[in-house]
Amino acid sequence: MTASPSTQTARADKTDKPKLAFRPLLVPQVDVRGFWGDRADAVASATAGILYDRCVEARMLEQIDPDRPSPGVVIPFHVSDGFTASTVTTQMFWDSDWGKTIETAAYSLYRRKNPELEKKIDAVIDMYEKLQQPDGYLSSWYQRIQPGLRWTNLRDCHELYCAGHLIEGAVAYYQATGKRKLLDVMCRFADHIATMLGPRPGQKHGYCGHEEIELALVKLARVTGEQKYMELAKHFIDQRGQQPHYFDEEARARGADPKDFHFKTYEYNQSHIPVREQDKVVGHAVRAMYLYSGMADIATEYGDDTLRTALDRLWDDLNTKSLYITGGLGPSADNEGFTSDYDLPNESAYAETCAAVGLVFWASRMLGMGPNARYADMMERALYNGSISGLSLDGSLFFYENPLESRGAHNRWKWHRCPCCPPNIGRMVASIGSYFYSLADDALAVHLYGDSTARFDISGIPVSLTQASRYPWDGAVEITLEPQAPVEFTLHLRIPAWSTGAALTVNGEPVGLADVTSDGYAAIRRTWKMGDRVLLDLEMPIERLYANPQVRQDAGRVALSRGPLIYCVEATDNESQLHRLTLPRTASVEAQQRPELLGGVVTLSATAQADAGDGWQNGLYRPAPPATTKTRLTAIPYFAWDNREPGEMLVWLRDG
Repeated sequence: MTASPSTQTARADKTDKPKLAFRPLLVPQVDVRGFWGDRADAVASATAGILYDRCVEARMLEQIDPDRPSPGVVIPFHVSDGFTASTVTTQMFWDSDWGKTIETAAYSLYRRKNPELEKKIDAVIDMYEKLQQPDGYLSSWYQRIQPGLRWTNLRDCHELYCAGHLIEGAVAYYQATGKRKLLDVMCRFADHIATMLGPRPGQKHGYCGHEEIELALVKLARVTGEQKYMELAKHFIDQRGQQPHYFDEEARARGADPKDFHFKTYEYNQSHIPVREQDKVVGHAVRAMYLYSGMADIATEYGDDTLRTALDRLWDDLNTKSLYITGGLGPSADNEGFTSDYDLPNESAYAETCAAVGLVFWASRMLGMGPNARYADMMERALYNGSISGLSLDGSLFFYENPLESRGAHNRWKWHRCPCCPPNIGRMVASIGSYFYSLADDALAVHLYGDSTARFDISGIPVSLTQASRYPWDGAVEITLEPQAPVEFTLHLRIPAWSTGAALTVNGEPVGLADVTSDGYAAIRRTWKMGDRVLLDLEMPIERLYANPQVRQDAGRVALSRGPLIYCVEATDNESQLHRLTLPRTASVEAQQRPELLGGVVTLSATAQADAGDGWQNGLYRPAPPATTKTRLTAIPYFAWDNREPGEMLVWLRDG
């Protein structure tokens, strides 16, 4: 008999390695409603089907179907600065797009039955099963487009990256539907990878130029209970950046000059030095986030303090020098990543949706080592702002880049020649329940607040925990626990750093937060009984936020926030051109519930100053400053911008 997903997950704990401190609850263990329920419904009703349809329109189905002729190269090889880099086309990572599409569909099917979509995804899985070679190898690019070249260019060609996303899709489809065909396919492929790559004599000592396989193998180990997949993930982490450098050796083996690398430095893919020696976030932003996510999983799984120390250095570097206020990251389109410290341009910000999603992945995995609000607060910031801004409210349109300023020409698109972001934000939203809670042997941590119900076992006792809240619009949270029998455990509740005050009661009795709070979490240990109620009331102030003076683009400017949300102004709500607006420091900023606007939001408004345009008809410059007039400024949550008519947008206002 096939084991259930929960049984399979539990079995993965029985290893000789230190137990994971906290693991996220599985998607089927958490029901979300309210704010995140609306977004998960949009993905289930619209995005999941759209992803499949647009993959088909892009001819991706032709590439994986062995019963059709090979489509050949559909997307031209990468062209930049007048030359063709003969190894790179975005077509080579189509398997990754299918993997993320399958994952999005899986969790959407769990939320909302859709027999037609399930039939389509089952057919895609059948194609992958038929395409798989007898030795377990599976890559539509190398089998159908460039046969004979497998395992020759891990640096550029995304072989393991694609495998990783297919593994994650397989795990999700099994957990959500109970169907294990793709899981078995990907186990065979992972077994093949383990024969080809590893530390033993005769094996290639390589790793992927685009990290992803590491965190996928951890998921595979947990769902199957097979420690060999965890060991392979650890090997890829340990081997990265070691000398002699594998990418140099690999290039020579295929007759290429190792220096003939478009990005010139291995900082681009974070393989410039071993991971435990790294202290600066560099290179391609999505690659970095995936690497650090895998490192965090391995640090937690093996109790590896050397990795934890490196991760904390990298976390501090990102959060003090290279992170947008929205949780976006990677300012440059040239390398889709980082440039120099404090370089955070607003209008030209790249801030790829996938990078913010990757930051959510990294932060959530750091919480595996124990509840700590420094990670959870940033996970929340990236979730509510820099990531879901990449998906329209109806789930049909997307952003690749997420600037913090627009003159009106930056709008959502239907698809992209490199369509990594749509299924990435889709799968994250569809699996949002797994970010709310994490479970240890005798503790449950609540990282995110909002209407939801979690089901879990502690000490063999089934427990249901229900949150009732209008979060993020209101900071009042009511938690009801329903264990089937009295059970003792610790309930960890995050107290966000943005909350200027919080009150906590258990069954009506006040709890002194100062006495029970550590690392930003209130820890309540007691024997919980049926119907126990916890009330957490978080003050949700409107704040004016200022950037470090080193960030020259934000000098003399101010941003607005309320609770976890960063706000912006759009032209459609404001009479003056946005660059003319100044928010006086004396102005009172007020919050207003707007249930009719953008699906129901809280807006911020204030009396502002606007530069008048009169008197400038005779020239660009004059000795007298422009006159100012009073105007009403209205701000909306950043995630909701560009969901109405196109127009200007601005996060950082002039500070008066």
